[in-house]
Amino acid sequence: MTVTAWTAAQVARKVIDNKEFFILDVRNADAFEEWKIDGHNFDYVNIPYFELLDGVEEILPQIPTDKDVLVVCAKEGSSIMVADMLSEAGREVGYLAGGMKSWSMYLEPIKVGDLANGGELYQFVRLGKGCLSYMAISEGEAAIIDAVRFTEVFTKFAEDKDVQIKHVFDTHLHADHISGGRHIAEVTGATYYLPPKDAEEVVFDYAPLEDGLTVNIGSSAIEVGALYSPGHTIGSTSFVIDGKYLLTGDILFIDSIGRPDLAGLAEDWVGDLRETLYARYRTLAEDLIVLPAHFMIMDELNADGTVAKRLGDLFAENHGLNVEDEEAFRSMVTDNLPPQPNAYQEIRHVNMGKITPDNDEQTEMEIGPNRCAVR
Repeated sequence: MTVTAWTAAQVARKVIDNKEFFILDVRNADAFEEWKIDGHNFDYVNIPYFELLDGVEEILPQIPTDKDVLVVCAKEGSSIMVADMLSEAGREVGYLAGGMKSWSMYLEPIKVGDLANGGELYQFVRLGKGCLSYMAISEGEAAIIDAVRFTEVFTKFAEDKDVQIKHVFDTHLHADHISGGRHIAEVTGATYYLPPKDAEEVVFDYAPLEDGLTVNIGSSAIEVGALYSPGHTIGSTSFVIDGKYLLTGDILFIDSIGRPDLAGLAEDWVGDLRETLYARYRTLAEDLIVLPAHFMIMDELNADGTVAKRLGDLFAENHGLNVEDEEAFRSMVTDNLPPQPNAYQEIRHVNMGKITPDNDEQTEMEIGPNRCAVR
């Protein structure tokens, strides 16, 4: 039997297209429990590779023969070894090229919808980390919002679309992943925007992203309007694009709300979080389509792979938007905080420009699941 190398892009299509898949994850149990490849119709078995050094015969009954089988490890070496052993035992299997490292890095661009006068809005879905980035395009110009660190994905996409990146925004100072916004601005000549209240410690120049700021994209004047919405951070700022889409950053998700503690100020910021969700957002049109900067679970993906939902539906369905008693809300938020993201303090310092780790160090910082939401 031949062993197939599956790319992260191919696995992503399995997720988005709701296909069946069987994954044999040969990482240690703690790594598997913390973070794995999630799919709507994926089945799993976790057997650390060191338990398979003497052979795979004992696990063959656990490996199906009626669906695609993928062997996964951290960086691919162990999965190739196990996949070869299964192949020698007569099984048709594949391995994930680049391992979980490649899964963490992969971005799938998906069109969200059309904007005025032929414009387009794209969502870049980072399935392995739960990050969501955006590119608005109009008449040869583009704006990028909440770009992750794989900057060539965005610059290549813009090149393929024959548009010039003019504006790059971060809705807030990110703590769970390294932003690519400043670097994209440097290589393209675009203007980089960051909320001043989140930028007090940054060591680089930026354009202030403040409440009421409007930046036009293209001569068709698609407006990227800023809305101050603190709570996840004190500077968090949302966007309304073309009067149709609400980009909420890490304040509001499809199935949850943002955590207020990643700068150590949960008790201080929980009031801001409630004010944003229960007052500021309530003044907005309920037909706005919410586009967050993260998702937590696969159930938040739509059939086309996008993460998007009408604001009015979230007011009705999202539990975090339906806690009437303020003290109960405070308790729900501060008592249900998940573990901090991996290396979040170091990531904040990278995004401030204070430290410049190499690529391998950045990869290590970002390994693990997204943890920006209140449980």
